[in-house]
Amino acid sequence: MTLLSFSPVILLFSLFALRVPIAVSLLMATAFYFGMVNTFMPKETMIQTMVASMESFPYLAIPFFTCAGVVFNYAGITQRLMNLASLLFGHLRGGMAQVNVALSAMMGGLSGSANADAAMQTKMIVPEMVRLGYDKAFSTVVTAASSCITPIIPPGIILILYALVADVSVASMFMAGFLPGLLLCVVLMVTVAIISRRRGYAPSHERRASLREIATQLGKSIWALFLPFGIIMGLRFGVFTPTEAGAVAVVYAIFVGAVIYRELKWRHVGAIIEESVVATAGVMFIICAANAFSTYLTWEGIPQAFSDFLLVSIHDPIIFLLVVNVLLLFIGFFFEGGSAIILMTPLLLPVATQIGIDPVHFGIVMAVNLTIAGFTPPVGTMMFITISIAKVRLEDYVRHAWPFFIALVAALLLLTMIPTISMLLPRVFL
Repeated sequence: MTLLSFSPVILLFSLFALRVPIAVSLLMATAFYFGMVNTFMPKETMIQTMVASMESFPYLAIPFFTCAGVVFNYAGITQRLMNLASLLFGHLRGGMAQVNVALSAMMGGLSGSANADAAMQTKMIVPEMVRLGYDKAFSTVVTAASSCITPIIPPGIILILYALVADVSVASMFMAGFLPGLLLCVVLMVTVAIISRRRGYAPSHERRASLREIATQLGKSIWALFLPFGIIMGLRFGVFTPTEAGAVAVVYAIFVGAVIYRELKWRHVGAIIEESVVATAGVMFIICAANAFSTYLTWEGIPQAFSDFLLVSIHDPIIFLLVVNVLLLFIGFFFEGGSAIILMTPLLLPVATQIGIDPVHFGIVMAVNLTIAGFTPPVGTMMFITISIAKVRLEDYVRHAWPFFIALVAALLLLTMIPTISMLLPRVFL
């Protein structure tokens, strides 16, 4: 390979430095390769690759689960989950911040998207936290950090993308995500408690809720809590495929909102369709561009060369995973999580499997890495979503973010060093 072979990569990162959107940068770099570098390959290959990548039936799971998350917001289920989280954790030190973290864990089974969770909770919880005396920048950071939990707990969209690219079972990825997601939740709640004690943030409830109060609210929220359990059991017993599970989730969300809670109205249909289409289009545009760029990488043999280099240099699985952690955290500073999964999985997974790392465990490590990167500068998507909605300065955000970044990385290292956290449920149930 020559320097010319790497010119699209150089162009890609140059465009990132100029703050060109990720999908556009990928398309421009790919077009440069097919138009200027590789003059032998038909120019139509780029467009054909983009179109063909969208003709995969499993990708239908993405718009389905995206739509389900939007419907839940309009159906009143999100508010009921917040009320349940407030009863369970509002008596703890930093009560409303603890509710913020717990709600993200509960929303993991509904929205599956860190960005959607970050936007929703910034609008719903941050104003309430500020009203109760919390610093606005701190409230924003808690929201962005807790949104890292949402895509790890099934049905996270990033888990679906990895399963499709790596050709592993979506059900296995879903099972593997539960305990890591709960670990992130616990680590963040401990961090909130320590910071709240130092700053004097009081509980939002004077006393612990009684069992009767919890049971009453649990009865109102059970319809939402049943969804992730129902999806996992349906996949486990072969009732539906992961793609069909997305459609089932949409129908279930509509039923609960319209029939059970009666808050979903005909006037909401237009807004639901618009939000679902916009969110899905953004994700799919990045996937198309990333798949086209992957064609260039494969044609030039860059994944194989990269794998050969790592295999010669690293033989120990733990050392390899630690190197991957550093690499992915850096890559995640510039790439959105879904596109990074599509680009980096073909590069790294062959090496991981050759040195004995389970592909499911490796997928969880990748997903957590790239989700954490979305919380951090310079181009973290959850960071920009939360500070733009809450109207918080970037420097204030960064000042409050360090303790949460350290906590998230500590959880990542635990997942890396202890594969059982990821693999216990898949081994037991699948």
